[in-house]
Parts: sequence; structure tokens; C-alpha cells
Amino acid sequence: MTVLLHLCTPAAWRAALDDGAVHPAGPFVHLSRPEQVHLPAGRLFPGRRDLVLLVVDPARLADPVVEEPGVPGDPDGIRFPHLYGPLPASAVVAVVPYRPPVPPALPSPGDALGRALAMSMSLRVRRAAEVRDVPGGVAVLDPRFPRSHDHNGLLLDEPVDAATVAASAAALPAPVAELRWPDAGEVAAELAAGGWAADELLVMARPVHPVLPGGTTAEVVAEPDLRAFREADWRRELPAGLADRDEVIAQLVGRERLTDGVVAVSEVAVRAGGRVVAAAQLRVDGATAAVESVATEPAERGRGHGDAVLARAVRLAAGAGCDLVVLQAFAGDWPRHWYARRGFAVVGSVWEVTRR
Repeated sequence: MTVLLHLCTPAAWRAALDDGAVHPAGPFVHLSRPEQVHLPAGRLFPGRRDLVLLVVDPARLADPVVEEPGVPGDPDGIRFPHLYGPLPASAVVAVVPYRPPVPPALPSPGDALGRALAMSMSLRVRRAAEVRDVPGGVAVLDPRFPRSHDHNGLLLDEPVDAATVAASAAALPAPVAELRWPDAGEVAAELAAGGWAADELLVMARPVHPVLPGGTTAEVVAEPDLRAFREADWRRELPAGLADRDEVIAQLVGRERLTDGVVAVSEVAVRAGGRVVAAAQLRVDGATAAVESVATEPAERGRGHGDAVLARAVRLAAGAGCDLVVLQAFAGDWPRHWYARRGFAVVGSVWEVTRR
């Protein structure tokens, strides 16, 4: 099935996530086929590279799509699909940065890996203070959080060699790269042999339905309610001898407030004695949701709190109209097996490499 596209600003898409749909500015929502989208882009947003393409599954549209001519100046005989009704957010299977002349990767509705990779790339590009083109992909930068690898690093979708990765990373505050193409492990191994740290992250996915059982003890909370919990979690994770440990923790906790400006975020938590003891974050971007930062206080583990926050997150994704939930887990750590028992299957992997 061929996907359709709608071109818009990230701000317009974020508003649509709250509203539940993109509404027509006139009688219809203008859609394009992949080979046509450069025409409205050039006419409405000449020279801009900060836009997004909403990848639409036509099978999820309830209102009619009518083939109609474009405007004067379009090629003779060209016809565009016009949606006579709102475009539901739940019909958008991916949101892809539009940065011509780089051709966008457009995942199909059934491509769980493609949708997961599109969401992780798109979120970080939309959230970045600065985006630079580099060989194989982009660099995202945010001087407010220089110690956050999630906000400063290379995102490389096209194969490049180890020397190119190293050269591109040298210009970053933190020399870190995510290698996202198939068989990227070979380049990761070469970098590891040269002294870099290399970690394989498994991309895992499950359908939203059936929803996970339980979740009644978990609640949706405001982001500030989780700051003390996240600070304590990072203090356990980071080396005690790290020279600027307090500043790093402040950045890692403080960065969380930015994500909700790009995608719809729900913070889920379990409290004990009025104190947050377990938490997770759900990010919704159209029909795709991502679970992040599932954590439980060590003294509270084994009591089902992780199950509760994960189940509540999946239910929230279902309520938002998502059909797919994705996450990442380290290949060599135990959580991957915990997620697998809850229906998440490995659909691919990426490699994170960091120069020591």
C-alpha cells in the first residue's frame, strides 16, 4: 500500500497531537504522494528544511480522498489526493523530517522497525536547538545540555566508515554517534578496537492490543513530580567519582521538560507512602508510541511496580489511538528479557558508540 504525505511545521503537528487531528484550512487537507511533495513544499515553504512529513496510512482515513488538480504552475495533468475531512493523528504512522535534497525514509504502516527508527530520529531532530548535515545523516546539538547524548550526537542512517564517524563526532561537545543502518555492528566493532565504547541497543516493539493486564496502581503525574525520583536514579547510575556529577545530573533531569514540546508525553508513576518509587515515560507521535525510562527504586523491586507503569503506559497508548509501542533495550542487559515476557519482540538494533 502506498502511503500519502502531509507537509507541515513541527508546531502545527504538535498542536494536532493535542487536538487529535489536522483540520482542513479550507475544504480539504492537502495530501501528496511521495513523488509529488516537493511541489507544495517549494510553493508554500521555499528553502525551508525544518518541516515534517506526516506519513499517512490511507486505510485509516474515514473521510473521502478525492483526486483533484493542483494549482497553476504545477505540471500538466498532475492530480493530488485531497482529504475532505480532518486527518486523524491515529492515521499518521510516522513523522519524518523533511530536509531536501536528502530523500526521506518513509516507513510503511506494517514496518515496525522503520516506524521506531523514524520516531527516534524525528523526535531528536525536532527537539534540537541546531541540526547539521553530516556524512550519513545529521548531527543534533543543544548547548543547554552538553552532557546529554540524547541531545548532542550523530544520527547516521546511511553507511559510513569508522574514520568518517570519528571525524564528524570530533566537532561535537560529546563525541557520540548512533549507527542506525543494517550491519552497523561492523563499524561499531572497528571503533571499539580503536578505543571507543560500543553498545548494541535492541529495538523492540509490540502491538498495542492486547493491552497489558494491571496498571491500576500507576497514575499519570506532572513532570516536576518525577524530578527527585529521576535525580536519585541518575545518582545510582553515574560513577561517584565523576568530577562534575552534580552538573551532569542536573542536565539529565532538566532536559526532560523539552520533549513534550515535540510529542505528546505522559509521565506514569507508582507512589508508596506519597513518594514516587517507580516511573516510566510514554511518548505519542501519531499512531506510534515509545516507552522510555522505566525504572523502580531498588528497595521497591519485585513488587510489580514496573509491570504497573508499563501496563498503564500501554493503555494510554491505546487510548491515544496508537497501534504500535516501541522501546530500546541494551542487548547485554536483563531488561530485554523482561520486556520480551510482556510481548515486546526484537525487530532490529542500533549501535551507540562513544569515544572514551
